[in-house]
Amino acid sequence: MNLNLDRPIIFFDLETTGTDILKDRIVEISLIKVNPDGSEFERTRRINPECPIPPEATAVHGIKDEDVANEPKFSQVAHSLSDIFSGCDIAGFNSNRFDVPMLDQEFQRAGVKFDFTQVRFVDVQTIFHKKEPRNLIAAYKFYCDKDLEGAHSANADIRATYEVLKSQLDRYSDLENDITFLSEYSSHTRNVDFMGRLIYNDDHKEVINFGKYKGKIAEDVLKRDPSYYSWILNGDFAQNTKDAFTAIYNRIKPIKKENKDA
Repeated sequence: MNLNLDRPIIFFDLETTGTDILKDRIVEISLIKVNPDGSEFERTRRINPECPIPPEATAVHGIKDEDVANEPKFSQVAHSLSDIFSGCDIAGFNSNRFDVPMLDQEFQRAGVKFDFTQVRFVDVQTIFHKKEPRNLIAAYKFYCDKDLEGAHSANADIRATYEVLKSQLDRYSDLENDITFLSEYSSHTRNVDFMGRLIYNDDHKEVINFGKYKGKIAEDVLKRDPSYYSWILNGDFAQNTKDAFTAIYNRIKPIKKENKDA
């Protein structure tokens, strides 16, 4: 089944130096941009992470320091990548938890403020785990009846992910061929930021999801304890998380000013 699209969607996968969103770096990005008319644009680009690639990471994706020594830095391709992703929805395998936050963090480091707020995210792994809890290799075999050759290369993984989603739509009648539906279905939580430090409650209010204020309304906490906002800004948090807290802080500043004047 072909995807029913009202705008382009990009399937993408990252290979990295590790799994720490704040400290690790991208070494390869592969993407397939699928347009509403069914046409596709495919690209794979290796990136110089500007740091050594740990042996344990190389053991997973096979990319060594010498393979990326002469490749561009992320900052050199950030603007062109931003242009490719602009106006598109985003899909991947475990992308909501890893690839999207990692890409955002790299954009932030490169000084590119990409607006993810209007993007619909489809995580094929989440759909798979809700339907058939396994990994990508098993998913590809189960849905497509194919063996995944070259697993853990970004291009092979993301091509398989794209094919798995189309097969999922063929298999499950309750899955709507609609990106908004798939985005909502493949979301684990109603995250405000990519890392889930803030989540929405049933009233669509931002709730802190970690630490001593876990479960508390963020607005209430920042009004009562302004120093908490400073702690967030100076802490070891992703820039996307800091931006989410800043948006709340800026929203309540006029209220604080009015109370002071009163």
